[in-house]
Amino acid sequence: MSNNTKRWQNIDFEKLVGLLLPTFLRKRKMLAWLRMWVAPLKSLHYDFFQKRNALNGDLYRLAHNGQVCYLRKMLNDNFDPEKRRIRILDGNKFRRKYIYTRGENKPIYLGKMYLRGRSDYADTGVDFIVEIPKEVSELHRTEQNGAERFYAIEAYVDFYRLAGKRYKIVSN
Repeated sequence: MSNNTKRWQNIDFEKLVGLLLPTFLRKRKMLAWLRMWVAPLKSLHYDFFQKRNALNGDLYRLAHNGQVCYLRKMLNDNFDPEKRRIRILDGNKFRRKYIYTRGENKPIYLGKMYLRGRSDYADTGVDFIVEIPKEVSELHRTEQNGAERFYAIEAYVDFYRLAGKRYKIVSN
């Protein structure tokens, strides 16, 4: 932002109270009383600038959303800033194979069949996969009951993803 944009936002409320008050009312008690009423506004103004200037403040959060490009950028900014290797992939959408029962008298030969995890199928699967490198996964991994969890990464993805979208974090 340019200096002109920031200059109009920098308001001295105590000076403004004195300038807007008619000259015949500019007494010490009146100015003190009005400054007392302006103090909460001054505090809000200060909080506004603190949040605006913070690295992960409101502007950063508002600049990113659930789109793949922004989600990938946000994850790389926070977890892999140098090499930027975190990727967002489409979820696996494998179709389920129906295995016939004996009563249907269908052939037993099924051909080549792969066993997949429950979350790999289209009807119960995940909508996207967050692929993180081994170095990042080792830093942010938590093992709980034999399963790997990435709580910090999950928190960021949950904040930005669209409601109803399911995901899986995979380290490669």
